[in-house]
Amino acid sequence: MAEWLDKRIKHVFIFPAIIVTVLLLVFPLIYTVYMSLTSWSGSAIQGPRFIGLDNFTQLLGADDRFGAAAGRTLLFTGVTVAFELVLGYVIALLLRKSFRGERLTRTLILLPVVATPVAISMAWMVIYDPNIGVANQFLQAIGLQAQQFLADPSAALWWLMVVDVWQWTPMIALILLAGLTSLPEEPFEAALVDGASAPQRFRFITFPLMIPVMFAALVLRLVDSLKTFDIIYATTKGGPGTATETLNTYGFMQAFEYTNFGLASAVIILFILIVLVITLITSKGNERAGRVLQ
Repeated sequence: MAEWLDKRIKHVFIFPAIIVTVLLLVFPLIYTVYMSLTSWSGSAIQGPRFIGLDNFTQLLGADDRFGAAAGRTLLFTGVTVAFELVLGYVIALLLRKSFRGERLTRTLILLPVVATPVAISMAWMVIYDPNIGVANQFLQAIGLQAQQFLADPSAALWWLMVVDVWQWTPMIALILLAGLTSLPEEPFEAALVDGASAPQRFRFITFPLMIPVMFAALVLRLVDSLKTFDIIYATTKGGPGTATETLNTYGFMQAFEYTNFGLASAVIILFILIVLVITLITSKGNERAGRVLQ
């Protein structure tokens, strides 16, 4: 028995992790796929009824609300991640140089990241309040018109993007800062000897060497931004109307507001496929950029 256990000890230690993974990841995914093929209103008397691909057909063919939610999800993700990468890169370049209060500054810019999404949502609801919020006071102080912010259907999604950029840009900045501080010194010393200017060193050395780090930050934020739910639901619940409704909030509404669990499961399955496709495209781009650099 002892000899048998010694030969398989690594499998014994891995087994609990496999069980936890199956219970927390594999089983819920398989069950969600099963539910997406059924129609069920949550009734304890009448269980799920198998309807095949009808939920997917409805979502992709006749449900305009699903298409609009998917468009808003991609718009929200594309705009926020683009701004976070650009602003994060600028902040990382500024923090790269040593200065007094460097550690305190790096700690303070992390505060939006460590704050809970609901607390951030409550704070920004006060800031965006049309009557007492500081946002309107600031706009009026610089001569601009007051805004309705989250109550304006045409602009509410953009104001939520501001919240997301404010919260997650520091994390991107710290990831890029770690990449900048780990770059090799030799190429920069050789460029200085050859008389390269600062813009030339940035264009031909810093930026190309940072591409793998930027792709890593891009993939991390893409997946996270696509999943954004808490800030949207806590501030607008997808409103006004459906102006800020994304796939996550749409799936939540179908499940827990309309008790249409089959359709909600189909939304989640399609959402997972979208995330996988975007992640795959981004990874391919990273590999291609790596080959070009080599």
